[in-house]
Amino acid sequence: MDRGNSYYCTCYFRVDMATTKRNRLPTSEYISGVTSGDVLTLSRAITLIESTLPADRKMSQEVLNGVLPNTGKSLRIGITGVPGVGKSTFIEALGLHLCKHGHKVAVLAVDPSSQRSGGSILGDKTRMEELSHHKNAFIRPSPTGNSLGGVANKTRETMLLCEATGFDIILIETVGVGQSEVAVKGMVDFFLLLMLAGAGDELQGIKKGIMEMADGIAITKADTENIKASKKARLAYQNALHLFPPSDTGWYPKVVTCSALENTGIEEIWQMIKSYEEHMTKDNKLIGQRQQQNVNWMYETINAELRNQFYENPKAMEMIKELERKVKIAEITPQTAAQLILNSKFEV
Repeated sequence: MDRGNSYYCTCYFRVDMATTKRNRLPTSEYISGVTSGDVLTLSRAITLIESTLPADRKMSQEVLNGVLPNTGKSLRIGITGVPGVGKSTFIEALGLHLCKHGHKVAVLAVDPSSQRSGGSILGDKTRMEELSHHKNAFIRPSPTGNSLGGVANKTRETMLLCEATGFDIILIETVGVGQSEVAVKGMVDFFLLLMLAGAGDELQGIKKGIMEMADGIAITKADTENIKASKKARLAYQNALHLFPPSDTGWYPKVVTCSALENTGIEEIWQMIKSYEEHMTKDNKLIGQRQQQNVNWMYETINAELRNQFYENPKAMEMIKELERKVKIAEITPQTAAQLILNSKFEV
C-alpha cells in the first residue's frame, strides 16, 4: 500500500484536537512537503487545518498562504445524490477510470456527524478499497461537524492543500440531497447529481432547487434488469431540465446513465464534464465563477468567525445561560431573549 495513503481510521471519536506541539511541523516544512507532493505531509497539514486550537488556526492560515501559488490548477467536481444511490461505488469507478488515464485524484469524502455525540463513521476507505490503494489516489474522510450542507468545515482548505500537492482532479462527495447542498455548488466547478431509476415517480420528492443547481445528472445502477427503467428515467429528467431556464453560463445540463458495477457510462460522464470545462473556459467563465466563489467564501468565513468569537466570550455565555433559563419557564419570549443578547455590547 502506498505510504502516502496510509491515513485511515474506521471510526471517528471526539478526540481532543489539542495534539502536542511535538506532533506539529514547522510551517516551512508543511509548505515544502505539500508543494513537493509528499502525501504524508498533506495528511498532517489537513489535520492541522481541522484543529480548533487558536495556535493551530493561525499556523494553518500561514500554511495555506504559503501553498496558495500552487493551487487552482485542478478540476473540482462535487457529487451528491439520494440515499442508496451508490455515491461511493460510483466515485471509486470514476476515480479508477481517471487514475488509469494518468490523472491524480483526491477524494474528499464527507461523512455525517452525529448531532448527539459528534462522532462520524468515516468508512469511505472501506467502501473505496481499490481506489484507496491506487498510487495516484488520495482519500480523506472528514466529519461534517456542524457545517451546513453536509460539507466539512475545512473542505475548501483541504481542497487547496490537495491541489498544491499535485492532484489535478478533486472529487467532493457530500452527505445527501437537500436545499443546503448549495454549499457544495459554491466550491466546485462541476456539480453532478446522482439519481436512481425504478423508484416510483422519477421526479417525486426531487426539489426543483437541486436540479437547477446540477450541471449534470447521472442515473446510476443502469445494469441487468434495471436498464429499461434507467433509460426511461433519463428521458424524464432530460425533459424536466428543458423546462428550466438556461444557467447564466449558457450551459445546458445533460443526463446520462451508468453502472459502476459493469463500468459502463463512466467515460460518457467524464466526457460530459470535460465538455463543461471547455464551455466554461471560453470567455474566462470558469475564472469568473471561481473568483465569485472566493468572495463568497470570505463572507462565509467572516460570519463563522464572528459567531465563534461571540460564543467563546465568557460574558456572552453567562448571559445566554441566564436568558435560556427564563425562556424555559416562559418568563420572556425567545425573541426578546435573542434581542437582549444582540443588543448587549460584548468584545469580540
